[in-house]
Amino acid sequence: MTAPLRQIEPIQVSVALGARAYDIIIGRGLVASLGERIKALRAGARVAIVTDETVSKLHSGAVEASLKAAGIDSARITVPSGEGSKNYATFEKVCESIIDARIERNDLIVALGGGVIGDLAGFTAACVRRGLDFVQVPTTLLAQVDSSVGGKTGINSRRGKNLIGAFHQPVLVLADTALLDTLPKRDFRAGYAEVAKYGLLGDATFFAWLERNWQDVFAGGPAREHAIAVCCRAKADIVARDERETGDRALLNLGHTFGHALEAGCGFSDRLLHGEAISLGMALAFEFSAQKGLLALSEAARANAHLATVGLPTHLKDVQGGVPPVDTLMDLIAQDKKVKRGTLTFILVRGIGQAFVETNVSAAEVRTFLSEKLAEQ
Repeated sequence: MTAPLRQIEPIQVSVALGARAYDIIIGRGLVASLGERIKALRAGARVAIVTDETVSKLHSGAVEASLKAAGIDSARITVPSGEGSKNYATFEKVCESIIDARIERNDLIVALGGGVIGDLAGFTAACVRRGLDFVQVPTTLLAQVDSSVGGKTGINSRRGKNLIGAFHQPVLVLADTALLDTLPKRDFRAGYAEVAKYGLLGDATFFAWLERNWQDVFAGGPAREHAIAVCCRAKADIVARDERETGDRALLNLGHTFGHALEAGCGFSDRLLHGEAISLGMALAFEFSAQKGLLALSEAARANAHLATVGLPTHLKDVQGGVPPVDTLMDLIAQDKKVKRGTLTFILVRGIGQAFVETNVSAAEVRTFLSEKLAEQ
């Protein structure tokens, strides 16, 4: 597989969910078409744009201009940037602001931002007036390939990530790849962890392509749009089969059990971005699988080498300021959403592209593994 030529027309990926089906549109410069696309979906609807302070300065003007050109009235609701906004207080503020703006049940919410905004705005849309439709306009790589698709919405608890939320599908995802040009390098790199995840969990050919073409993905050439489309197709297929995560969809959590615990243990702060936590979590998942004899150590080394090559963390010592002790990490892992009746579930691997769901994982075995990794710091 070689890097593709730039597509003139946007790429369209459909999420087949019957009456709740929707499209993901991928390409450069798509924000200009947002107003007309919303008008076609919901003629006469008003829009509340939920965004954060950073994205608002960069992109809200273009979004509002597109809406205005289509004759759509809009109100902007801005929250502080960062994971800290996924909390009860900000959720309440956004809910009340939407109600104050007199957004009705036939109107729309537009989530303009990264994963934090998508989760927060989507959860708000699921709750206000017992459910409003919403459109995802993801502005980060992580959101374009993962969190904007599939309808998972929510906020964080002090006991863990995304523990309060709802499944609420968008009616449209508009992934304008030009918006990624404004991302800081660290944020783009963190998002790439989710790109690599799709290869590592179920597509060895795509992972090999990434090993050869990752620099083009970072540079913003046609390879970037191709990679985003591959990831979106993979997620759309899984979501169509298992919307509520009762089976295959759990595979999308490769690296997330370890990663979410580390992210929460670092206080959902800039010490460890979400994508960085997932990179570290995937590295640990591959090493844990190798320790259990599920795959060759060389396969784990290959996976981790690629993550390290692009600049992502693969060792606990890579975390700024260190990580919490094993007792804290185990308490956080016990709060993972995949825990069933107190037993641990992990996404493990038999090789690159061969992830599977393992239930009844021994907590003692995980504790020993993490203790050994902590001792290596």
